[in-house]
Amino acid sequence: MDTEKTTPVIMVKNLAARFGENVVFEDVNFEVYKGEILVIVGASGCGKSTLLRIMIGLQKPYKGQVLYQETDITRAEEKELNRYRQKIGVLFQSSALFSSMTLKENIELPLQEYTNLDSVMITDIIKMKLGMVNLAGFENYYPSELSGGMKKRAGIARAMALDPRVLFFDELSAGLDPVTAAELDELIIKTNEALGATMVIVTHELESIYKIADRVLMLDKEAKGIIAEGRPRELKERTTDPRVRSFFLRQRPATSNEQRFYGS
Repeated sequence: MDTEKTTPVIMVKNLAARFGENVVFEDVNFEVYKGEILVIVGASGCGKSTLLRIMIGLQKPYKGQVLYQETDITRAEEKELNRYRQKIGVLFQSSALFSSMTLKENIELPLQEYTNLDSVMITDIIKMKLGMVNLAGFENYYPSELSGGMKKRAGIARAMALDPRVLFFDELSAGLDPVTAAELDELIIKTNEALGATMVIVTHELESIYKIADRVLMLDKEAKGIIAEGRPRELKERTTDPRVRSFFLRQRPATSNEQRFYGS
């Protein structure tokens, strides 16, 4: 990791999330560094998407802080949250494009809401963003006219509309074929290199993790928190935690009876 990628952009401190009496995670602490691609992994139900929603400011934690440039997102008033949202871009699993709007109209929304740019400048920005995701000329297409991969790329273009400093992606490759998923991985890498944008990505796709991640955080449902942090290949090759090994090696963890039988 280079020098720039050791400068914290976001700091998460003592974070906990609950739904009623159900503790999703607690005492979660980590930093997101400038320009890095941080990937959050873990089995279903461990709280990956919940953590992402708290970091975006869409959900309040049970306790703890998410600090962005000394602003605590978890306690910010709506005015402060709006300023924060202008500095981040978000793409959820569904791409969240408005089906009744063209790609041009979808990307226009944040530009019209948060800037005073004239229509000519907005049109130029839309063309540039679509060009960056290999969708040049698709301004007047509706989401229903696009493939799954194209929708994801259009969602990335909209997420980048305001030149955000941080991009958040939730299960970017979900539902895509391997070739399309690999193309998205390449796009993520190129975007990171071209814009220097910090990225926080939730995924369970191992090939994507190895290809794009500078650093990985692994959450565990039973531990209710982070059980591993580091470069993906180092976690695969050096960890002694059976939960981490089973994830990165795609192996089912041995049950207690199996461990006794095999003497492990």
